[in-house]
Amino acid sequence: MIRRLALAFLTLTLLAAASCSGDDDGETAPATTEASVTPEPTSMPAAPAPQPQIQEYDVPAGSRPHDVWADDDGTVWYTAQNSGRLGRLDPATGEVTEIPLGDGSRPHGVIVGPDGAPWVTDGGLNAIVRVDPDTSEVVVMPLPDSHPDANLNTATFDGDGTLWFTGQNGVYGRVRAGSETVEAFDAPRGRGPYGITTTPGGDVYYASLAGSYVGHVDPATGEVTELEPPTAGQGTRRVWSDSQGRIWSSQWDAGQVAVYDPATDEWQEWRLPGEQPMAYAVFVDESDVVWLSDFGANALVRFDPAIEEFTGFPHPSVPGDVRQIHGRPGEVWGAESAADKLVVVRT
Repeated sequence: MIRRLALAFLTLTLLAAASCSGDDDGETAPATTEASVTPEPTSMPAAPAPQPQIQEYDVPAGSRPHDVWADDDGTVWYTAQNSGRLGRLDPATGEVTEIPLGDGSRPHGVIVGPDGAPWVTDGGLNAIVRVDPDTSEVVVMPLPDSHPDANLNTATFDGDGTLWFTGQNGVYGRVRAGSETVEAFDAPRGRGPYGITTTPGGDVYYASLAGSYVGHVDPATGEVTELEPPTAGQGTRRVWSDSQGRIWSSQWDAGQVAVYDPATDEWQEWRLPGEQPMAYAVFVDESDVVWLSDFGANALVRFDPAIEEFTGFPHPSVPGDVRQIHGRPGEVWGAESAADKLVVVRT
């Protein structure tokens, strides 16, 4: 009995030793148990960035839209310069309504004021015009007799709610908040005041096309300080402030875009691409990206100051002739004066 137990013990010991023996090279064989393996991350191609979309909207034939204002409520206002009307577009439906401004009207610029109403600079009436957006009531505020033919262009509201305006025949002026009386002043160098803008801090600057300068208006006195771009005779046509209070301008005769920084009193200029760029309008969007209309390329042009790069968006209509640009987050609007259309780039 004892012998059988000893033999059995010896047999088990040998079997156990055999099961623990290694490979021929003497290394211990790896365990064959299953393990959880984390796969290597797979590099997936990034989704392509959405491309800007361009769309046009017809307005009544012969209206020759000049300026446009994309209001925050979704409405797009425009001046029908040739027909003497203020137009309203509903982009959701494409519906257009137009409001007559009076006999002899030739509206140029339109902006929406702090009161929610569109205000128009009307060269034909030589007046500032306010239109009630609910009732379509038209209030005409003529310039004083001392300035009978200002050739009114554009307007802006300062930080105190005073409307400032320009007239290309050497005029700039204001309508104080709560008033319907127009004050007019003679501009330095005579003819030229055209585009105008307000900074986030409430300062007012205008462009002089014929005078080739940017004017800084003192709201207290109405006096103007002339700011000289580096390029002589550049024909500064429009101006727009970015979020930092820097003044961007379109230089019509030089085919350039420029920026003036009031904090440093310094200028920078860039020539638009192409053989014969003609920079008409300028607008700065919510991301501080600069947009211009280039008559030479028949296009809207985006300029990214961070990388100093231009991107062109040709107008679907030839010619388009966008004379002014405005926008709201995600949208840049222009009035195609030669095509009787409004155009939008949805970014």
